[in-house]
Amino acid sequence: MQGCLLACGCCNPRGALLLLTTVHMLGRVSAAALLAIWLLHGCLGSSTPPVHLKYQATGKSPEILAVYEAWFGEPNHINVGYSSHDTGKIKDQIDAAKKLGISAFVVDWYGDRDTYVDQSYGLVQAQAAKHHFHVAVMYDETAQEDGATDEAIADLTMFHDTYLSPKSPGHDAYLTYQGRPVIFIFPHGHFTDWDKVRAVVNQWNPAPLLIQENLPRQFAQDFDGFYPWINSGPKGWAPDGSHWGELYLDDFYQNMAARYADSVIVGGAWAQFDDSKASWGLNRHISARCGQTLHDTFNLWHKFIPAGQVIPYMLVETWNDYEEGSAIEPGLPTCGGEAPPASLKDEESTAATPQ
Repeated sequence: MQGCLLACGCCNPRGALLLLTTVHMLGRVSAAALLAIWLLHGCLGSSTPPVHLKYQATGKSPEILAVYEAWFGEPNHINVGYSSHDTGKIKDQIDAAKKLGISAFVVDWYGDRDTYVDQSYGLVQAQAAKHHFHVAVMYDETAQEDGATDEAIADLTMFHDTYLSPKSPGHDAYLTYQGRPVIFIFPHGHFTDWDKVRAVVNQWNPAPLLIQENLPRQFAQDFDGFYPWINSGPKGWAPDGSHWGELYLDDFYQNMAARYADSVIVGGAWAQFDDSKASWGLNRHISARCGQTLHDTFNLWHKFIPAGQVIPYMLVETWNDYEEGSAIEPGLPTCGGEAPPASLKDEESTAATPQ
């Protein structure tokens, strides 16, 4: 009996010890009854099922992607010294990203609501194909309630026909997982009926993997996976930027591992945040903490995923959003005279034991 209880105590060692003490006090009959209750309601009922990811990386670490803003050169965005239509600059960006261990740009895209960005996307895809790189789209959903569903269907259909068809320039460079194109969704307004959108994109051959922001909510069944976005966490934005998102990421990965392990879990990492240059800015800050913010966000997923299992992707947020101060294009942050890491791969830590 003690051996059985101790084996069960792996679920709750302190509870097992308490039960053993009670067993010796009450005698054999009561002990048998207590054991039955423990097995049915204590150990078996409260134990956490083992985490087994349905979708995992093909290597020993997640494939590193980076969000790419393609609007520079438009008059409504700040001047960063280059145009998103400069193919030479795009090639240089791809070369720099590859040196950092990034394998794909995830381009923020608005359909026909922003033709400049649409043209930029086509240039990035063509350059990616030439330089052994990958590209994916992050579809920025409309914030307008009227016609949101029809617009999403029209935009994604346009994207498929223009960039994913076999005749599309550079289509082979598009990011796929198990042969299916990966499409990220950046939500606005939450007015889109994703049941209807999913029914349409399921007719594609192959059907895409749709990856939505944050934890599953309405229309969760229409998405294949989820990713976290830059967030200070439940305590809000600290004036000194010290709230870097630990509790937010804890909640995301804990829920994904416990309840949505059959979805594509995409990690999120950011180096810092400062939206003071953005016309839409709200004076929000996340401090780089001498590079520690990037290191911590890059590795927090290990806390909830068992060693030996690896999430498919890590999404760096962002490559070049200078208006919200999250760009790593100028270099990875450090302090003092420290040399920055040569690659984002250097940010990876040995997998921690999940809680």
